[in-house]
Amino acid sequence: MSRLILAGVLLAFSVPALAGSFAGSSAGASSAGSSASSDSSSGDDKIVVQAREDAASFVASNGRIRGAQLEAALRHLRETDEAARRASDMQLAQAILAR
Repeated sequence: MSRLILAGVLLAFSVPALAGSFAGSSAGASSAGSSASSDSSSGDDKIVVQAREDAASFVASNGRIRGAQLEAALRHLRETDEAARRASDMQLAQAILAR
């Protein structure tokens, strides 16, 4: 049951970011409107994407291994997302991996 709740929490704050960050790139859209909207957040998303390896180490070590890229992503997420401020480091690391 707690896994289901955790999945819901992670989904709640990762879906808006996913929608904005992958709208222009993964669907293959190349219109000027798509690229303009995704360019403004691409640097932010890059911070989180680059933290995936650190997030995997963090989760696999049960929080004992904390890489610099993960720390930067956690800080960024908490600065830009209200739900992320309430989430634990482990929840955020798992959400990064789920992206």
